[in-house]
Amino acid sequence: MSRTESVIPAIGYGAANVGNLFRALSDDDALAVLDAAWESGVRYYDTAPHYGLGLSERRLGAFLQTKPRDEFFVSTKVGRLLRPNPAFDGGLDTDHDFFVPNDLRREWDFSEAGIRASLAESQDRLGLDRIDLVYLHDPERHDLDLALTSAFPALERLRAEGAVDAIGIGAMTSHALARAVRGADLDTIMIAGRYTLLEQPAAEDVLPACRERGTGVVAASVFNSGLLARAEPTRDGRYEYGGVPDGVWDRLQRIVAVCRAHDVPLPAAAIQFPLRDAAVESVVLGSSRPAQVRENVQLATLEIPEGFWAELAHEALITA
Repeated sequence: MSRTESVIPAIGYGAANVGNLFRALSDDDALAVLDAAWESGVRYYDTAPHYGLGLSERRLGAFLQTKPRDEFFVSTKVGRLLRPNPAFDGGLDTDHDFFVPNDLRREWDFSEAGIRASLAESQDRLGLDRIDLVYLHDPERHDLDLALTSAFPALERLRAEGAVDAIGIGAMTSHALARAVRGADLDTIMIAGRYTLLEQPAAEDVLPACRERGTGVVAASVFNSGLLARAEPTRDGRYEYGGVPDGVWDRLQRIVAVCRAHDVPLPAAAIQFPLRDAAVESVVLGSSRPAQVRENVQLATLEIPEGFWAELAHEALITA
């Protein structure tokens, strides 16, 4: 193995929202969000071509070009190429929850040529001289076997050539993450929604694989698409980009009860829980509002008593 040693800041900003996820932001609104993150001390920024059909990368890149390059860490993703949409009729990309014109379409491409093109096009949109970390994005939604035989070897070659510092996978299923860690030479993985205060399936297979292989972990979607973002969640909240199943809601109510008993804000617990595992280097948080960005950073350092975590473990609500 020839992994790159990288230090990822403990708190990152996930830039899907500045790609108009769930609602449209003006350029000024997006800049205000990114400014709030930077002024709050955030120095890790994650994006992807998928986010707003390139809008997130363009906005984030324009912002980061105004900052000293050695003061931030940036990651993006490969696997989906953006190409002109011949069926464009003036509509929006709301089928993917992005409020941007769908004049482009996403095309899966796990070939070496496709991976290289994806990285080069992302770098053009970002306008940066280098990208610190590149994840293969959602390979379980396309072809995980092809990811292991083609896409990951291509990323390994790009890393060996110095075209990118570190490589990994970003995925929402534990099976895909564990297979990738064991089947490729990855520096870091991004676990989206599978290691959170609410649910921890990644603790069974993914985290042990990462410890064995020396692979770092970034936890994303720690609010489970917003459900844990409020101290008092609502029954009509969003979970995994949809409604909240009854079993999930019941489990959440038990967690909220423990939060109340220990006077711990639910969002603070959600942010801090993944970082309790030594394999987890960073938590990436998204928001479309500057005030929420600032609050998230404050909650990340709020003191939480050990008794709170002990009670959650005793109630089998978190892995010990």
